[in-house]
Amino acid sequence: MNSASTVAVRPPRPAALPGFGHLQRFWEPETNRWTVKILPGEYYVTRSDDEAITTVLGSCVSACIRDPVARVGGMNHFMLPEDGSIRDGKRPDPVGLATRYGSHAMESLINDLLKHGAVRSRLEIKLFGGGRVLHSMTDVGARNIEFVTSYLKIERLSVAASDLGGDLPRKVVYFPTAGRVRVRALRPIENRSIADREEVYRSSIPTIAEGADIELFT
Repeated sequence: MNSASTVAVRPPRPAALPGFGHLQRFWEPETNRWTVKILPGEYYVTRSDDEAITTVLGSCVSACIRDPVARVGGMNHFMLPEDGSIRDGKRPDPVGLATRYGSHAMESLINDLLKHGAVRSRLEIKLFGGGRVLHSMTDVGARNIEFVTSYLKIERLSVAASDLGGDLPRKVVYFPTAGRVRVRALRPIENRSIADREEVYRSSIPTIAEGADIELFT
């Protein structure tokens, strides 16, 4: 058999769903998919069998969510704001701020899934990340895990699978329409660069304005 016949043909790059065209997609030979790499604060939704979503997580958490019937899925990547941070000489309510920011990250992903045909009762949710890789007094990863598990419990959404906590960063690759996830623990030597990136991101998280609630579609 000609070896060339065993090489999969690269499909055309799928059209991005509305609102996601700004994220760069590249062909990844390892997964044989068009792939979107999301950074902290981003999320992506797709209906294409030819797309995967990937990210690298330290203290941050990613929720991988899909509707297996509608065959639409997506992933987010978020971190809660610093507890008790002082902005403009005022110390905001840390619980309220964290709840608003975390809820925004989760609801943005869920809302876009529902807009594109997902049904809330069918959502399959998998959680990853929340490692203790930041060199700080606060275990940011544990706070992120506590938030997302509490949020899903309050919203009465169940978790199908998870890989949370620990002290190593992770690389996550999600195949949304199939629901498969590949998780690889990264070497300890890689912790520092990931921790530095997350520290920069955490310090840049803006305060979400009061009243910026997001309504879940039904």
